[in-house]
Amino acid sequence: MNKPLRRVAIFCGLLVLALLVRVNWVQYVKADELSNDPKNRRVQIDRYAHKRGNIIVDGKAITGSKESKSNDFKYQRTYKNGPMWAPVTGFSSQAFGSSQIEALEDGILTGNDDRLFFDRTVSVFTGEKKQGGNVVTTLKSAAQKAAYKGLGDKKGAVAAIDPQTGAILALASTPSYDPSVFSGNSNKDSDNRQKLLNHEDAPMKNRALRETYPPGSTFKVVTAAAALEHGKVKDINEATDTPEPYILPNTRTPMVNHARGCENASLNKAMEVSCNSVFAKLGDEVSRDEMAKTAEKFGFNNSEIDTPVRAAESVYDTKMDRSSNAMSSIGQFNTAATPLQMAMVTAAIANDGKLMKPYMIDRLTSSSLDLIEKTAPEEMSRPLSQENAQLVQQMMENVVEKGTGGNAKIDGVKVGGKTGTAENGVGNMGKPYAWFISYAKTEKGSPVAVAVVVEDSRAVGGDITGGGLAAPIAKDVMNAVLNGER
Repeated sequence: MNKPLRRVAIFCGLLVLALLVRVNWVQYVKADELSNDPKNRRVQIDRYAHKRGNIIVDGKAITGSKESKSNDFKYQRTYKNGPMWAPVTGFSSQAFGSSQIEALEDGILTGNDDRLFFDRTVSVFTGEKKQGGNVVTTLKSAAQKAAYKGLGDKKGAVAAIDPQTGAILALASTPSYDPSVFSGNSNKDSDNRQKLLNHEDAPMKNRALRETYPPGSTFKVVTAAAALEHGKVKDINEATDTPEPYILPNTRTPMVNHARGCENASLNKAMEVSCNSVFAKLGDEVSRDEMAKTAEKFGFNNSEIDTPVRAAESVYDTKMDRSSNAMSSIGQFNTAATPLQMAMVTAAIANDGKLMKPYMIDRLTSSSLDLIEKTAPEEMSRPLSQENAQLVQQMMENVVEKGTGGNAKIDGVKVGGKTGTAENGVGNMGKPYAWFISYAKTEKGSPVAVAVVVEDSRAVGGDITGGGLAAPIAKDVMNAVLNGER
């Protein structure tokens, strides 16, 4: 072969080699990336070519599938009691993708997860249609209904947890939305979604997990825990050296009390009537850094609390000055918490100081109900000792028996609680938030801890607002769980 032909042959050989390398690169190295690319319409078509697996509560599906009117997509998602369950399920839409459990467990629900490979292989030989697996939640229908009904037309949220396991029992947010109204890909679906996005009350926002609020006086249980853990209080019934008025550190500003009898009040009495001065002074004595450490053990300043849906980060400021720390110790200034976070605080106290990691997926199964994965309860931290947790329980139970939390009383059951009304906005001119946190306790321990927040223009200053608006909701949720236990 002469020299020019040899060069042409070598060049052509290199081109063929480059082509082979490129083809193999696309087919093997880039395969997963391309198959998961949201712009790959074939993936979307395949996702809705068969019935989607279901999200299960109390053994019953709260989701479903129906034949679609679209030419490309055979099936679309449906929801039962969609607005009530939307904070749990999220949405699955042919046009707009998916969110929350629908997104995080999409592989199981579509049947494309590698753990369902055997089921897919068997279906090829049996001729059965491809089916998605199921997501079995920890939620309790009765508790969710009580939370959703209790919130009614008010704007707010409820989170309920089993303190002994961390299992989420209820997760409600209002106003809510029905994911079914935009699960297709028609113009009507687009219009429905746009209306929701433009709505002034943001019904698609998951307030239980993704919204943070100043926790107000409910945060005083954290301050009490910090004071006990750091030895600032030895006896919860002993008088504290708290003047009236109490002047915030390095200022001339007096701390306002909405309750009477706060001068030198014991920690127990201060919790009962919710004395701002006592808890602000204790927060200062504990110090900003130690207050932050205690708050962090309860879950604050943690940006990776996954349920598996990620919760927004609850915050206790680590750089503020002394006066701001005193304000933060009563749940104001920069302190901010999700309803889930305050349910976690309550759960840790009810569980004798042990905080369990919150979760709402009990197990994943195939369409034939074979177990794929099961969640094991996991300890997250120990914010306070058993002895100190039981002291905080005494104080919280006293709040319900004698103090501002009387609306949460349940006959024959020990209930601990704490009310709160959190000021909001510049100069506290915004709508205050009514809070209530509580737990119910039986001889077997505590099966439920609840946090309720209500955004309501009718709210006025004073913890009685939390007792009036939020406590009855918490009571109904606790009763729903207790009745299920009996």
